Amino acid sequence: MTVAIYDTTLRDGTQRLGVSLTVADKLEVARRMDELGVHFIEGGWPGANPKDTEFFARAADELHLRHARLTAFGMTRTARTRVEDDPGLAALVGAATPVVCLVGKAWTRHVDDALQVSRDENLAMVAESVAYLRDQGRIVFFDAEHFFDGHTADAGYARDVVLAAATAGAECVVLCDTNGGAMPWVVEQVVAEFVGSLPCDVGVHFHDDSGCAVANSLVSVRVGARQVQGTANGLGERCGNANLFTLLADMELKLGLDLVGDEHLQRMTRVAHAVAELCNQTPPSAQPYVGASAFAHKAGLHASALARLADAYQHVDPGLVGNRQHVLVSELGGRASIALKGAELGIEVDADTAARVLDEVKRREHEGYSYDAADASFELLLRRATGTVEEPFTLDHFRVAVRGGAGAGVAEATCAVHVAGERRLGAGEGNGPVDALDHAFRNAVNGTWPELDRLHLVDYKVRILEATRGTAAVTRVLVTTSDGEETWDTVGVHANVVEASWLALADAYAYAILRRGWQSGSAAA
Repeated sequence: MTVAIYDTTLRDGTQRLGVSLTVADKLEVARRMDELGVHFIEGGWPGANPKDTEFFARAADELHLRHARLTAFGMTRTARTRVEDDPGLAALVGAATPVVCLVGKAWTRHVDDALQVSRDENLAMVAESVAYLRDQGRIVFFDAEHFFDGHTADAGYARDVVLAAATAGAECVVLCDTNGGAMPWVVEQVVAEFVGSLPCDVGVHFHDDSGCAVANSLVSVRVGARQVQGTANGLGERCGNANLFTLLADMELKLGLDLVGDEHLQRMTRVAHAVAELCNQTPPSAQPYVGASAFAHKAGLHASALARLADAYQHVDPGLVGNRQHVLVSELGGRASIALKGAELGIEVDADTAARVLDEVKRREHEGYSYDAADASFELLLRRATGTVEEPFTLDHFRVAVRGGAGAGVAEATCAVHVAGERRLGAGEGNGPVDALDHAFRNAVNGTWPELDRLHLVDYKVRILEATRGTAAVTRVLVTTSDGEETWDTVGVHANVVEASWLALADAYAYAILRRGWQSGSAAA
């Protein structure tokens, strides 16, 4: 069975609240999705806005797809307009893509009230537009908008619409659940009705407003759909579209279809995270297959079983989709969690050490620490407990001052640290006390560890614990740091928010030095 994967991230996906891509961003997203081996990449709607028009103009010279065919999206001709005179169709031809996807109305309510044309005129708009683009040498897909609602309201007319597109030369008619409310048992019946009864392939396009977009896509494939449309990470208007990453993994690993091949599938986690960054989105932690917690295990019972059976609590090998098993350490875990985490990090942990570390984790989490959200801090704790790391620096003291009154906002900090037996002093300014302290530390150790120059703060979260204690409440700070290649999370807890921030920052610095090759007995890498 051959099923084509059609990516509409650059059009439908950009309708997600908060997503706004530059033309350069769109080109890069297309390159990333091509790495995954998808079959069609919809670039947008040429002529609808200057950005999409520029995208197609630049794509001709700058976008060199190895696997996917670039597709332009547009609408059927407008009412009472000849196809040769329609500006929208002219823009589609001008985009010079090998494939065009046209959208047209399949619900009588929209034909009558939104388009306000006769139903026969709507059928003519569909058929003439498809035929015209075929005459221009294009492969044509037809998106039947609101198809499932239209089929419920008037099944005969919905069939007339897709039949008009198919007989005019559409290679695939795509049944769209535009409102996202269709249920799998209805979808299965309707798609099966059309598969084999039209002179072309049947595809599907689902939105996730009822949480069934992936399920609806899968049942459609099982009854013969040959094209599945969706978006990266499920981006899209309202609740989003069918998540292509989940769909692709399900079809490859659960349905046994060979769609993109093992090598491409192993890139999926990396591509998912890269596209999320380009779209200014945080990848959902619990997203199937590619999420940071998709193969994360926290419960002690799970970790104990995983130590004996790698697949005891995992439905697939995470390596198949480019992810990895991730053991979280918390007060809920047992010694097996510690030992398994040590093995993951390449640290030998004996039973006594595992028990000692577990007691320390429980004590600290009682104070407010959260190691399941701060893997880098836990690795440092484990290495310190096993004697496999020596502190690269120690804090002597720091002082922070914030200017108040008019023109407030600038903070000043001084910092004294010991490096290889030498006391170093540094000062810095910033737009807040934590930023100033960061500058002060970097100035104090300037030149000792060049890798620190590449670090930047990705995220900074403050949580007030025991809020009933008012200003005396304990504060937990979680910091996410990146060197441009990888990110890691660290944690600090203290009654003073600046002190808690320093503890998290200090772990972030130490982890960066450690992972860049700093070894025990050496002051610098």
